[in-house]
Amino acid sequence: MDIDWDDLKTILAVVREGTLGRAAQGLGVNYTTVARRITRAEEALGQKLFERLTEGYRPTDIGLLAARHAEQMEQHQNALMRQLQGRDETLRGPLVITAPQILLNLHLVHVIDRFCTLHPEVDLSVNSANDLVDLGRRRADLAIRVSANPGDALKGLRLCDQHTAAFASPEIARRIAQAPEAATGWIVYDQTKGVPEAALARNRRAFVRARFDDMIAMIGAAQAGLGVVRMPMFIGRGTPGLVQVPVMEPSPYAPIWAVAHADVWPGAKVSAFRALLRAYFREHRRVFAA
Repeated sequence: MDIDWDDLKTILAVVREGTLGRAAQGLGVNYTTVARRITRAEEALGQKLFERLTEGYRPTDIGLLAARHAEQMEQHQNALMRQLQGRDETLRGPLVITAPQILLNLHLVHVIDRFCTLHPEVDLSVNSANDLVDLGRRRADLAIRVSANPGDALKGLRLCDQHTAAFASPEIARRIAQAPEAATGWIVYDQTKGVPEAALARNRRAFVRARFDDMIAMIGAAQAGLGVVRMPMFIGRGTPGLVQVPVMEPSPYAPIWAVAHADVWPGAKVSAFRALLRAYFREHRRVFAA
């Protein structure tokens, strides 16, 4: 009785994801490959690993047992690869970074350009994700995060502090300047209570005109003149068609960090990218705070 490591990884992926499609996406293979590996593993073990249901694959007790051991093997493999990467003193080979899309678009592209110019033998991949990527499972080597707490288990470098402020189209800014007591429409996140208290303290007639669940959409709405938006200052200052409006004082916002797993932190590629980040944010820190 023997089982291939790829098949064990597939069992673990299906247990985690619940469906062949999501498991295939995570593994970077197609649906039929996942199904074939599960069948091959069941034949090798002589045991049924999953119940095939209309809503997905439900693991049997044997399937869960196999997944637990596969997870332990995955942890050992990840630990080995992280430690090897942390001891790598070369500036060549793969490097994966992850960062929020807006921060990438407005600022980090300049760091990436400089890094690629200085280190052409590094195969750089960029994941523009707002979700937290699991660095322990080697989903990325270095993450740039906007967070008050970037992760207790990670090594971190605080790149800069931030403030938020209110921004709007030039036309709305002109109206506010002419009639600061007039009713002013706001665009807010759908999970917030409403207009910021600091803005209401200055103008009790401020009201919510629309709610959005995405900052990029809110930026577009502000550019189109739908209302005032509170946003990180680097976004408002870097977006054409928006100006800061004096309807509230700037307020502190979560700082920006560069973080990596402690094993990976000393590696040459991570260190080189981190050094460029530090220099860039030191030079441009006034863009991010009042």
